Amino acid sequence: MKIAYTGRLEKLDPVSQKKLDARVARLDKMLDGRAERDARVVLTRQRHLHHAEVAVNYYDHPLVGEGAATEKLSALLLAFDKLEKQLVKHRTKWHDSKRSGSGTIRKPAPAPVPPAEEESPAPRINRVRLNRKPMNAEEALLELNSKKAYIAFHDSDSGGISVLIRRPDGHFDLVES
Repeated sequence: MKIAYTGRLEKLDPVSQKKLDARVARLDKMLDGRAERDARVVLTRQRHLHHAEVAVNYYDHPLVGEGAATEKLSALLLAFDKLEKQLVKHRTKWHDSKRSGSGTIRKPAPAPVPPAEEESPAPRINRVRLNRKPMNAEEALLELNSKKAYIAFHDSDSGGISVLIRRPDGHFDLVES
């Protein structure tokens, strides 16, 4: 990460510089670390307070953290803390909106209105995904919960595909291939 300092900057002692470098490295890692990013740090002083402002562009979104404290290092660390909080919030918002089903609750689609005429609806195909690990019928019975009416699985005994179906009377049917 390239850092451009603006304002009056006196040298920090080695311990403070090491803390600041560690914080910059952590921020760089949070910024995906793949591309070189530019950060702008503005330091000002008004009477007894040091003001620090750190600005970074993250995928065309300006993130700015500001901090004020009596010591320069404290002001810089506060600014970096605020910048990290903004970055986490932005990444979470992006992750939730770009990934399906990760935090957002989707409302079910409204049921289609049946046609006025008495036509039979076209047959519908429901795709069933097989479990990845092979299992026997007893394990499939344990996997079958009260909400599902059937489970398709790779049978470890026969090596084929089997379907375990719950009947209305509470018993089960096993269809083997």
